[in-house]
Amino acid sequence: IQQKTDFFQSEETPFAAVVLLDTSRSMGANVSLARAAAIKFLEGIRETDSVSIYRFDSKIKLVQDFSNSRDVSEKIFDLRSEGMTALNDAVFTAAQELSKRSEKRRAIIVLSDGADTMSGRSADKALREALAANAVIFTVDMAASGERTSAVLANRAVLRNFAERSGGTFVETPGGARLREAFTGFVEELGVQYTLGYEPANMKKDGKWRSIELRVARPNLTIKTRKGYTAATN
Repeated sequence: IQQKTDFFQSEETPFAAVVLLDTSRSMGANVSLARAAAIKFLEGIRETDSVSIYRFDSKIKLVQDFSNSRDVSEKIFDLRSEGMTALNDAVFTAAQELSKRSEKRRAIIVLSDGADTMSGRSADKALREALAANAVIFTVDMAASGERTSAVLANRAVLRNFAERSGGTFVETPGGARLREAFTGFVEELGVQYTLGYEPANMKKDGKWRSIELRVARPNLTIKTRKGYTAATN
């Protein structure tokens, strides 16, 4: 059903982001690639932006708290692959931390092979928490390039779903220059946002998922926005 737009604005705005580095055993040597990408991301932030870094394997641990510094904590160079993978719990935790921030623009950047083997929460619950925090999720698939096993494809689908449902970007099996370019793009995309608001015609508080389709009049544009929201229950 077509909705009446109440407001629309474009602005450069500070962002808060949580970078989640998968350091589980399945990542192996890719931990060093993930570390390099996180450092590249920090190099591009502005003085008004704030970024924190977490590692996750069997547990979720803070590596560097929110800061606008481009300097990286020495802890990041001690990261090694070990343990199992609590991907969903890591996304959930990042969303909770971002919900406490004052910045309007919020993002979760996930570098993982997508194989969750440890979380107590489902991917859907983690995604709902991110949407509730108004956080966009950017996901980078760190699985070995060219792998097409059923398990790899399933894990890749989880990462893609996190990004597409939240209005973020999914990058498949990057490495080297492509990985660095992806993170440069994340910083640029986060720096500018369009905000569109409306009061929905359906005001039922039934807790159901409401899909959103955004259309624009100009041709040849790529639209990236969250795919919907969960209605209130009370």
